[in-house]
Amino acid sequence: MPWRYIVKGQPVQSVKKEIARNLRQEMTQEEDILWQELRDNKLGVKFRRQQVISGFIADFYCHKLGLIVEADGAHHTSENDCERDAILISNKLHILRFPNEQIRNDIEYVLAEIRKYI
Repeated sequence: MPWRYIVKGQPVQSVKKEIARNLRQEMTQEEDILWQELRDNKLGVKFRRQQVISGFIADFYCHKLGLIVEADGAHHTSENDCERDAILISNKLHILRFPNEQIRNDIEYVLAEIRKYI
């Protein structure tokens, strides 16, 4: 089957599903730090990791809140992220971005910002 619905109403191509699976298996150190704090409803809401949304792969996604949390590393560029963010925001999603350095050095601040949104 070439498509699978992961986010309600969002068709996902098999290739994107496979990329997301690989990204879950090969998380960066910062993604792993953040995931340990977001998993298992630790903040009172469920997050998924490496979620395909509108053809993009979000690092962490809370469907209930329409919230995307991104760990911004070297692969993120402002030019690419602006276009991507505009599309995601047009789908009524909210995006919180945190630099990898901040996740490594001040996870409590990152979690406080996420809790503010929750």
